Amino acid sequence: MENKKIVVADDEIHIVQVVAMKLRNNGFDVITAQNGAEAYELCINEKPDLLITDYQMPLMTGIDLIKKIRTVQELAALPVIVLTARGFAIEEDLQEKLNITKFLSKPFSPKELLAHVEHSIGQTAGK
Repeated sequence: MENKKIVVADDEIHIVQVVAMKLRNNGFDVITAQNGAEAYELCINEKPDLLITDYQMPLMTGIDLIKKIRTVQELAALPVIVLTARGFAIEEDLQEKLNITKFLSKPFSPKELLAHVEHSIGQTAGK
């Protein structure tokens, strides 16, 4: 079975590295982006199984990225996990409207993120 593909977008390179390493070590294929615009292009071209995005990024915020991918038929139901700075909240109605799977505050546990990824995709990679 093919590994599940995940796009990880964050302008903080150390966050991308930690997340990518944790996911790759658990059998996922990871593609990284440093901003929302780059992540959008990757989602269009790669058709990932999940998107992990930072809320605040240059060129396109995580929320703007989600709004844009929700207009693409193949990505309309894509599970999305949003990473946010502690205390930075989003209204519950917008979260529901955009079908955001999970919000995690930074700093977060890579182990906790992995559990949410596996739950969101519905299985463990490579199994």
